[in-house]
Amino acid sequence: MKTRNTVSALALGLSLALAIGTPPAFAQMSSGMGSMGPEQTVMVGGAAMYPSRNIVQNAIHSKDHTTLVAAVKAAGLVKTLEGPGPFTVFAPTNGAFDALPAVTVQTLLKPENKAQLTKILTYHVVPGRLDTKTLDAKIAAGGGEAKLKTVEGDWLTVKGSGTRLTVTDDKGNTADITIPNVYQSNGVIMVINKVLMP
Repeated sequence: MKTRNTVSALALGLSLALAIGTPPAFAQMSSGMGSMGPEQTVMVGGAAMYPSRNIVQNAIHSKDHTTLVAAVKAAGLVKTLEGPGPFTVFAPTNGAFDALPAVTVQTLLKPENKAQLTKILTYHVVPGRLDTKTLDAKIAAGGGEAKLKTVEGDWLTVKGSGTRLTVTDDKGNTADITIPNVYQSNGVIMVINKVLMP
């Protein structure tokens, strides 16, 4: 186990060395964690997600998010998502990426398509710590839907209530939030079953 953690740390260090600068929208976010209470983990992709760890530290252990982690590294967003945030990340599973044409994922991971990959990934990130309680309040205030401005600059629409929430992108594609409220030291992850497109 110690060896695996060391390898993960080395891989993370290497990806940090390759990371690009922080996009302006990320830099404008306020820091602060808020009260999270005791360390209660949620299982995602066969691994416990610890609220005391940041988004990247948790995501690299999820077997269901290896494609997302690879994409985050390819886009140079590791350092950003390790930052103070807070961020809400709508995190597509490997199955969500598998539903895209294979050539799409392979093409996006190429260095020459870094800008397009970054655009898609930052479309899955919203400033703030938006758990289901917060989203329910926004949906109620919005008359049945909440419009969320992403770091990328476009909008996502959230509908439903409690643990039955959906997220719709600008193209009309709708994803279900399959695992809500995965708290992180710098935000919250909402696991979704589709890749959203700006």
